[in-house]
Amino acid sequence: MIHLTLCFDEGTGNQVMTGGFLTEKQASYGWIFKLSEWVHFSSYEVGLKSGSSASHILVFDRRSKRLVEEIIDGKILLSMRAIYQSKIGLSLIDNGAKELLQSLSEKQGKRMNSVESAKEIPKFIEFFKGQIDLSHMMYPLEHYKTFNEFFIRELKPGARPIDLKDQNDVANCAADSRLMAFKSVEDSMRFWIKGRKFSIQGILGADISSSEFIGGSLVIFRLAPQDYHRFHAPVAGTIEKVCDISGALYTVNPIAINSKYFNVFTENKRVVAIISTELFGKVALVAVGATMVGSITLSKNEGSRVRKGDEFGYFSFGGSTVICIFEKDAIEIDEDLLANSARSLETLVSVGMRLGISRKKQGKSSLPNIGDCKIGE
Repeated sequence: MIHLTLCFDEGTGNQVMTGGFLTEKQASYGWIFKLSEWVHFSSYEVGLKSGSSASHILVFDRRSKRLVEEIIDGKILLSMRAIYQSKIGLSLIDNGAKELLQSLSEKQGKRMNSVESAKEIPKFIEFFKGQIDLSHMMYPLEHYKTFNEFFIRELKPGARPIDLKDQNDVANCAADSRLMAFKSVEDSMRFWIKGRKFSIQGILGADISSSEFIGGSLVIFRLAPQDYHRFHAPVAGTIEKVCDISGALYTVNPIAINSKYFNVFTENKRVVAIISTELFGKVALVAVGATMVGSITLSKNEGSRVRKGDEFGYFSFGGSTVICIFEKDAIEIDEDLLANSARSLETLVSVGMRLGISRKKQGKSSLPNIGDCKIGE
């Protein structure tokens, strides 16, 4: 019933949705979406909240105001369910599957850095036809000598405009991704993350104090292989500390994130950077590796000053995730992002889109306005 209601444009039947991430066709965000909302996403809620039946994932495109559908191949779906949604899968991980994922990812990363891998570029572009805008790339296709060179491609200046770039009291999206945003970690665990041991301290690791972030807001940017894989600073500030944390390379697909047996964000390999800001306090930016991600590379170092929208780093081949953690009451996240997340609906966003506004007042100069001054007699 839900799928049929989403397949028709305003009830006319003129537009059919057949997989938003594999085709250009999309479903309308009209009264028909309200109908599916009325039945509380019954067929999708189970898949998104528990991961047990997520044969496809609904995503709301913030730019076009439309729903799109991310299709998961049936064979991959079954394998992910078997690994991440069962005690049998947990026992497999405990008995060497974790090391196997690590080994496969490392081998694939090396292969994608070879000259021979360049022949995979046209196939990749064709597979994701309509989802990779070649006109935005800094260099023509013949410039890339390996697949990974293409995968971590830079974009032309202005390809990702930064909303309100000169206003440091506004935070922006860090990556081209599917976003989930929550006022608190408790909200994220209620609506999205089901790992029993999930915590802020678990994400940040033992070498970084989590006390400033207790009760803070959490934003998750999930990147897919077809996305632009460089991530950017969501706020302006100074990089206070950087910490590498070794770990597993589980998938960041919602099926794994919603598993009660795994804690993807606290067990996976990641790099944590703490940004000290004037208007948001401290902001933690966490780059999380995933299956088939060869490496995480930061473009900035400890002590570097970053402007909002500056490139911060990039992921080599594979899907991956960026997590931003704000101090309690530091940010007022945009309401549309919170509303979508509260119903387990990811929002498709681009680098530079507005994320939220600081709850702190921007400091003003105490000097008088010269325009109001009068020369005395």
